[in-house]
Amino acid sequence: MPPSELMPIGAFARRCGLTSSALRFYADSGLLPPAVVDPVSGYRYYDAEQLARATALRRLREIAMPLAGVEAVLAAPAEEASRLVDAHVAKIVGDASAALRKATAVVSSLGGGPGLAIGALKGPVLADAVEQVLTATAHEPGLPVLGGLRLEADPGSLTLTATDRYRLSTRTLVPSTPPGRTWAGTLSGDDLRAAAPDIRRGALVRLEAAPHGVWFRTGGREDRYARLLSEEFPDHRAALASPGAVTTRATFAREPFLRALEEQPGERVALHVADRTVEVRPADDGRPGTALPATTTGTPLLIHFELTTLHPAVSTAIGPDLMLDLRGPDQPVTIRSADRGDLTTLAMPVRHSHPKRPRTR
Repeated sequence: MPPSELMPIGAFARRCGLTSSALRFYADSGLLPPAVVDPVSGYRYYDAEQLARATALRRLREIAMPLAGVEAVLAAPAEEASRLVDAHVAKIVGDASAALRKATAVVSSLGGGPGLAIGALKGPVLADAVEQVLTATAHEPGLPVLGGLRLEADPGSLTLTATDRYRLSTRTLVPSTPPGRTWAGTLSGDDLRAAAPDIRRGALVRLEAAPHGVWFRTGGREDRYARLLSEEFPDHRAALASPGAVTTRATFAREPFLRALEEQPGERVALHVADRTVEVRPADDGRPGTALPATTTGTPLLIHFELTTLHPAVSTAIGPDLMLDLRGPDQPVTIRSADRGDLTTLAMPVRHSHPKRPRTR
């Protein structure tokens, strides 16, 4: 191949994102030998067809895959390569989780004596509540608190709250052993997700507040820990205390409503609440939707939502029936379980701009 059709090592390095020294290392290890080595100068040249392999190699090394693993992935068919990558990532996640548990135990032991008891709950009940409320979290750069869960304890209850600013979910639980004093903190949502399976298997889980987090003592099983987030949690009390007067209310079966949402083709969905009916229809055209029987009161209303806001709020509701408290097309909607009121979710609608229609002469 003429040298004019090849790239010198510097140009190839810029194209694939590897340094020249890394390319020399991978060439010497046999993972990515150059297409041509000038026998006189020793200069290395690469073919454009090697870019895909070089890019894949770089990405595999970025996820800390050892050289033997990289070689196996690059040599394997697509399906086997995907399995090898998944297995490597699973090992990293498992090792990181184990390291986190050990590190949090060390940090907690440095704090001295036992933590503050803030209540005890049946493990399955607590795990369900945590997983339900965590659906309202979001991973947003610069705002880690939106990925956290607010835990508030008072002498009679434990309240869990999360919000991504477009949705707010809260659930209040009555502990088997009430706390002796009030306590509040925002816990890492990632830590709680990892801890939920072990919490679920605890017959009675005791919560203890430590200086930098909360311990979930499962009794006979490995205790789990969730770190405290230092950022201030969004002011959610005002939204819960005075969301506005309800103008329309609808009660209907949850599962058919979820199926209707899942059948919608677009990113947004419209709800038309009228006499004894809730219609779920596409937001951006006039096509008919799915009409569901409902018990309705108040004025008819057409309201629009992002599907990614409304669906998780509905899917985590408790029981077979759902109640919507609506306050207008631009006001927060309260989504409640009709038979149990301890899980409440507020979801923000979106403004709807009607698509422009072609002018007629």
